[in-house]
Amino acid sequence: MSLTDILNNRYSVRAFRKDPVDQAMLETIFSAAQRAPSNCNVQPWQTYVVSGSQKDELKNLLVATVMKQQQPAPDFNWQVAYQGIHRERQFGSAAALYSAMGIERDDKMKRNMAMLRNWAFFDAPHVAFFTMDKYLDIMGAVDIGIYAQTLTLLLKEQGIDSCMQGALGQFPQPLHDFLQLPEGRGILFGMSFGYADDSADANKCRTERAALEDAVTFIG
Repeated sequence: MSLTDILNNRYSVRAFRKDPVDQAMLETIFSAAQRAPSNCNVQPWQTYVVSGSQKDELKNLLVATVMKQQQPAPDFNWQVAYQGIHRERQFGSAAALYSAMGIERDDKMKRNMAMLRNWAFFDAPHVAFFTMDKYLDIMGAVDIGIYAQTLTLLLKEQGIDSCMQGALGQFPQPLHDFLQLPEGRGILFGMSFGYADDSADANKCRTERAALEDAVTFIG
């Protein structure tokens, strides 16, 4: 499969089969992702991959935390409030997902339950948390984004699906203890991954992309 084919076929999977990915395959993919570029080659990513019974334990811990209905307290600035076209795209993405799942706009309970599935990792057999030293700030976040994109494409090359989740960075305190993060390290976001459950309504959701002329300006 070419890179173009991967980009055209990949989507955010929100329902997974329980089948785990072979450990040797995981190590091969994550090793290849180490070739991702970074500013001055600082390679700031520190990635934690949680699987099996440990993943189930962490899922229960995070779901219980979110169910307390406390305010998110992320390690990094997640306070952006989208405006204009960005807000329209955000709403459009949510509308596409809930429409695929047959959830009405005013059914807040079902929407909340669908949102809660973020912290259950959409039943994926694996979840990755992308962490970095907090002092690295925006430059570190740029590098982590490049690394995560590299990783998700390498996964898809092997038929492994994924979903990037900012939600997994919203309640970091239980994760600090569970992952035994050192002082000064923060959780930026996470990614659930495994093999897609093609029968799930959530996986019928697709979103549009902006036209080239709306995103790129060629000069010269």
